[in-house]
Amino acid sequence: MTVAEKALSEVLQKREELGLLRKLSVGTKRIDFTSNDYLGFARSEELFAMIEEKTSTSKQINGSGGSRLLSGNSKEAEDLELFLAKFHNSKASLIFNSGYDANVGLLSSIAKKDDTILYDELVHASIHDGIKLSRAGSFPFRHNDLIHLEERLNKSGGNIFIAVESVYSMDGDISPLKEILDLCKKHNASLIVDEAHATGVFGKGLVQNFKLEEDVFARVHTFGKAMGCHGAAVLGSETLKKYLVNYARSFIYTTALPLHSLISIECAYHLLEKSVSIQNKLFENISYFHKKTAVSKTNKWLDSISAIQSLIVPGNIEVKKLCSKIQGEDIDVRPILNPTVPKGKERIRVCLHSYNTKEEIDLLFETIEKA
Repeated sequence: MTVAEKALSEVLQKREELGLLRKLSVGTKRIDFTSNDYLGFARSEELFAMIEEKTSTSKQINGSGGSRLLSGNSKEAEDLELFLAKFHNSKASLIFNSGYDANVGLLSSIAKKDDTILYDELVHASIHDGIKLSRAGSFPFRHNDLIHLEERLNKSGGNIFIAVESVYSMDGDISPLKEILDLCKKHNASLIVDEAHATGVFGKGLVQNFKLEEDVFARVHTFGKAMGCHGAAVLGSETLKKYLVNYARSFIYTTALPLHSLISIECAYHLLEKSVSIQNKLFENISYFHKKTAVSKTNKWLDSISAIQSLIVPGNIEVKKLCSKIQGEDIDVRPILNPTVPKGKERIRVCLHSYNTKEEIDLLFETIEKA
C-alpha cells in the first residue's frame, strides 16, 4: 500500500467507525419509496416506445463526439433548447449534462470578486459546490427565513444573487418565492431557482405555477427525477445563455449529451403534456399519506405538500436501525444521515410516486409503527 493509499484508507476507516461509510448497492425489487421517479416515467413503457420510435430512424445515437463548442453541437440540441424555452416560458435555455453540472456551471461563473451570493442553508450540494468555485462573497440565510435574508441583503455588496430551491430535497417543503422576489426587487438582487424536485411534479415548475417567470433571473430544470431521463437546462435570458456558453466550465469542457438523451428529454416532455391523470394520482397518494400521518403514533413527520415526506429519527445509529427493520419488510426506504442533514435532524426520507398503492402506503405505516 502506497503512502497515499494508506492515508485514504485511514480516512475511510474513521468514516466506517462513525457508521457513515457510503457504499454502492444494486436496485432491489422492494416497494419503491426512495427513488425520484415521481411520475413513473423511468419505468414507463409508453415513454420507452416513444423514444424507440424516434431513435429508430437516427444514424447516430451512441455519442456526440465532443463538447458543444467543438464537434458535439447539433440541430437536435438547438431545437430542443428552443422547445424547452417555449415550454417553460423563457427567452432561452441551455442544456447541461446533469443538474449538478448546471448548478456548478451557473453559480461558479456568474458572480465576480466584489459580488455576493446569498443562499438558503438547505440548498443542494451542487449549489454549495458552485458557490465555492465562485470568486464572490457568499453567506447562507436560515431556511425560508425572510427576516434573516433581508438582514443579509442589507449587508451585501456588488451584484447580489440569491439561490434557493422551489421544493427542498430533504424537507420537501416549498420556498416562499413571491416574498423572496419582493425582497429581490427592493434590494436589486437576482433570484436563482432550482426546480429539480418541482419539475413534472408541479407541472412546469413552481415559478410558472406562480407566474413569476419574468422576474426570476435563472431557473434550473433537471430531467433525472420526475422526467425519468437525464440532463438539465438553465433557463433565462439570451444574454445569460451566451454568457454561460463562454464561461460555464461544466458546459465548455464536457462531451455533449448524445442524441439518444436529447430524444429522451423531448419525448418525456411530450408525455408530461398528456399525463395530467398521472400527476393527479401522485397527489392523491400525497393526500392519502397526509391522512395517515394525521393519525400516526409518531408526530415526527415534517410538513410537506410535495412528493418528499420525512420522518425525523434523531441519531445516525437510531435511524439506520429503524430503516433496516423497514427494509426487512421489502420496503425500500433509505436513512439520511448527518452530515448530509444537521445533527438531530437525521431522518427516513419517503418519496411518493404515482404508482404507489394505498395498500403499500398502509404497509409502510404499519411497519414503522411496529418498529
